[in-house]
Amino acid sequence: VQLQACGGGLVQAGGSLRLSCAASGRTFSSYAMGWFRQAPGKEREFVAAISWSGGSTYYADSVKGRFTISRDNAKNTVYLQMNSLKPEDTAVYYCAAALSFGALVRGDGMSIHYWGQGTLVTVSS
Repeated sequence: VQLQACGGGLVQAGGSLRLSCAASGRTFSSYAMGWFRQAPGKEREFVAAISWSGGSTYYADSVKGRFTISRDNAKNTVYLQMNSLKPEDTAVYYCAAALSFGALVRGDGMSIHYWGQGTLVTVSS
């Protein structure tokens, strides 16, 4: 599985962006998918995850109520709708795939099988 993230850009605080992550390969629907982010000078952190069926989702407290993760298995794509953006949301956002939903939530790098290349989100104040 190869992951290609896009949709980042520059937005003012309070604005919205939607990130997309397109996956190649026929086994996309077998994987739980997640989004992580890394701000300058900080460690990578978990943002959101969705189970293979889309039936379960989980969010970091910092984005709960503002971000929504979803997926379309027919299109091999996972999305991250980001609303009410804040300057502290500025980061490079990465999509990731794992067979275990829990591994994504825990940020267990050893169990995350695939990473996208990252897309930069910049929120100005």
